[in-house]
Amino acid sequence: MFENLRIHSTVSEKPNFFDKILAHSLLYLFPKTVLPNHVTTFRYLSIPVILYLLLSGYHGWSIILFSVSAFSDAVDGSLARTRQQITDWGKLHDPLADKLLIGSVGAVAVSIYLSFFLMAVIVAIELFLILNALIKIRKGGQTITALLPGKIKMVLQSFGVGLVLLFVVLPLPWILSLAALLLYLSIFFALISLIVYSSI
Repeated sequence: MFENLRIHSTVSEKPNFFDKILAHSLLYLFPKTVLPNHVTTFRYLSIPVILYLLLSGYHGWSIILFSVSAFSDAVDGSLARTRQQITDWGKLHDPLADKLLIGSVGAVAVSIYLSFFLMAVIVAIELFLILNALIKIRKGGQTITALLPGKIKMVLQSFGVGLVLLFVVLPLPWILSLAALLLYLSIFFALISLIVYSSI
């Protein structure tokens, strides 16, 4: 299924500096049979497990799985670019899986330990970005590629939500303060993404 989704356009994404670092280290652990879209699918499947662990009180395990799942965002992108396996499916579902991961886990953790309003703003912007991308894809058949502001936003959100989860097991006030700072910064970059994607 995934093998038939390779892009046939002349547009290619060259590996960046971080991709090259991963290619000479972590990516060696992934056999050629593991495709970037498999890693994205893992991120989808991890979401209900993380939520179950979080809601069941297994906070330590939820932090570990969330960290692995969030880092898989870097892995699938690097795999796709370094192995020339960029697909239309991946370009759509990679950011969608990120948004579902951050949105669902954050909706539970951030709304309880920080602010429901903060999480509502983050989710609302993410939903608008998804709808905007889907509308552009349906109208023009184009695939919206993640740009730098969106990547920075994802990193800030991942660390922010991760710190909130860490606060659950290690209740130090500075952890929660740092988490709030990162999440507010993520809103700033989300708004930049919104402007950028709306202008495409």
